[in-house]
Amino acid sequence: MENRIPPPVVMLVTGIAIAAAGRLQPLMPLPPLWRHLLAGGLLLAGLGIVALGVMRFRAAGTTIDPTRPDQASTLVATGIYRFTRNPMYLGFATMLLGWAVQWQSVWGLALTGLFVGYIHRFQILPEERALRAKFGAEFDAFASQVRRWL
Repeated sequence: MENRIPPPVVMLVTGIAIAAAGRLQPLMPLPPLWRHLLAGGLLLAGLGIVALGVMRFRAAGTTIDPTRPDQASTLVATGIYRFTRNPMYLGFATMLLGWAVQWQSVWGLALTGLFVGYIHRFQILPEERALRAKFGAEFDAFASQVRRWL
């Protein structure tokens, strides 16, 4: 795999950068109640999406280690995986959006976009190559029916 940095670490670093950007220059003034509700909703939604993805992997008895997609024992295509091929990364991005809203940071929105681009290039595409090599036509059928993100 081209990416040796686990996605949760990339998310954490991005989250720290969002907080720093928001602390230095909050640029997205929102009334506190709306800001907290929107940010909290996005954070909880993202956490829920990640949890649903992890639970499907656990139920299937396959690895959730993003640095070793070649170790997958099963192609998971049920539950939330009927709607997105990458619920864990979608959940991370949703949580980062919530974090950017909480910090009132337009820069945080841009950093979230960079996170999505980085994960797509250095995590998702290599994972897909590994899964295609392992599962062949089964992965191709799954990929043709379910979008990468939403």
